[in-house]
Formats: sequence, structure tokens, C-alpha cells
Amino acid sequence: MAKMGMIDQKVLQMQLEAMQAVRMVVVENLFMVMYDLQTIGEKNNGFDVLYHNMKHGQISSKELTDFIRERSTIEEAYARSMTKLAKSAGNFSQLGTFAPMWDTFKSSTEKLAGCHLDLVRKLQDLIKDVQKYVEEQAKAHKKTKEEVAPTLEAVQNIQSISQALQKSKENYNAKTVEQERLRKEGATQRDVDKAGVKAKKATETYKSYVEKYATAKSEFELKMAETAQRFQDIEENHILHMKEIIRSYSQSVEETHVQIGEVHNEFVRNIENTSEESLIQKLSESKGTGKERPGKPLQGLS
Repeated sequence: MAKMGMIDQKVLQMQLEAMQAVRMVVVENLFMVMYDLQTIGEKNNGFDVLYHNMKHGQISSKELTDFIRERSTIEEAYARSMTKLAKSAGNFSQLGTFAPMWDTFKSSTEKLAGCHLDLVRKLQDLIKDVQKYVEEQAKAHKKTKEEVAPTLEAVQNIQSISQALQKSKENYNAKTVEQERLRKEGATQRDVDKAGVKAKKATETYKSYVEKYATAKSEFELKMAETAQRFQDIEENHILHMKEIIRSYSQSVEETHVQIGEVHNEFVRNIENTSEESLIQKLSESKGTGKERPGKPLQGLS
């Protein structure tokens, strides 16, 4: 009986090792692109990892929306400040030769405010696009959750059977060791036989769970392969969509920078084209008291 128990144990162990080897090869091939063997793991928690990773995509989308909205708020506040500054420039002193320069400052500052307001409008439009994507993403995730429900059941099933298999293995080892101990210690035949019955029952239970595990494993790997591919497709589409949003954001900011550069260059040209002579001439034209030279003799006096 002890020899038979040792043979059964070796056979069962070989079966488990063979199944694990096949499992590693199959899973490695299925998930070599993105979801490798580590996503499944000994405790079969890969599904939970992949599902929550999908949900994290929604968090990222919402956070990107918040970021763009905050940038828009900052740009709007800056535009308002620039508009206020432009009005201030229009109210500065109009006395002296420098007075005409304030018109240049006012015009340039108003244009800068317009550049930032234009960026605000673009960002607001982009936010609408992102929000639309977030809504579509939520619907797609809800649909996916329903579609992968059978995979979740397969995961829970193999996790349950794995625990039962481990317990049956431990019980099997304990019963066979106990039977061998009684035999070596010279226990009564009745006690040895009684222990043998328990060992045989433990062996049958262990074999039963090995078979159940093999069936559950096969179903699990099939469903997990399909589900992992689905999750991968979702992640690829999500990343591509997010990158497209970022491109639009970057393009809007870049266009604004170009506009600001043009306004600045115009400002510099206006300053350079305003000579000292022209400023003095404007002062003379606006503040002059006449064209007659002072000191000319008055007519009619003797």
C-alpha cells in the first residue's frame, strides 16, 4: 500500500508538472505581445490587473480633461489681465515726446490678449472632444465588462479549484505519511488498515481535483486569451486616441506661440520705425503755438 501510495504521488506530481509546463508554453505564446505570463501569475490574478488597468484609462481621460480645462482657465485669466493692461496703457500720460509710444504698447498688448483668447476657444473645443471620448469610453467599458463576465467566472472557478487542490494535496501527503509511520512503528494491522483507507480516500480526492484543475485550466486559458486580446485592443485604441488629443493640444499651443511671435515682431518693428525726429515732430505739431519766428518787429510801430 505504501509503495502504491508513492507511485500515485509520483504520477500525480508528474501530471501537475506536465500541465504547468504546457500552461507556461501556451500562455507565453498567447500573451507575448503585451500580456505575458506575469499577468496571469500563480494566483490567476491577471484578469483583475487587466480589468482595473482598463478602468484606469477612464481616470487618465478625465485627468487630461481637467488639465486642459485648467490650462484654458489660466490662458483666459492671462488674456483678461493683458486686456486690462492694454486699457491702462491707453490711460497713461499723453504729455511729452514719449506719449505716442503708448499707442504702440496698447495695440500690441490688445493683440496679445486676442492670441490667448483664441487659444482659450481652441482648448474649449478640444475639451468638448475629450468629454465626448470619455462618454464613449465609459460605454465601451460597460459593454466590455458584460462581455468578459464568463472570463471572470472562469478565473474565480480556477482560483477556487486551485485552493481545493492544494488542500487535497496536503491532506494526501499527510495521510500517506501517517500510514507509513504506523507501519514502521509496528502499529496493529487494524490501525495500519484504517490509515490505509484514509490514505486511499485522500488519493482519490487528490486525483479528482487534479482532473478538475486540468478542465478549469483549459477553460481559463482559452477565455483569458480572448479577454486579454480584447483588453490589449482597448488599451491600444485608448493610447492612440490620447496621443491624438495631445497632438491637437500641442498644435493649438504652437499656433498661439507663432501668433504671439508675429505680434512681438510687429511691436519691435513699430518701435524701430519710430524715430526720435518723428516723435519730436509729432510733439511740435500737437503742441506748437504757431509758425512765426519769435522776436519779429510788430508792424505799425514807429
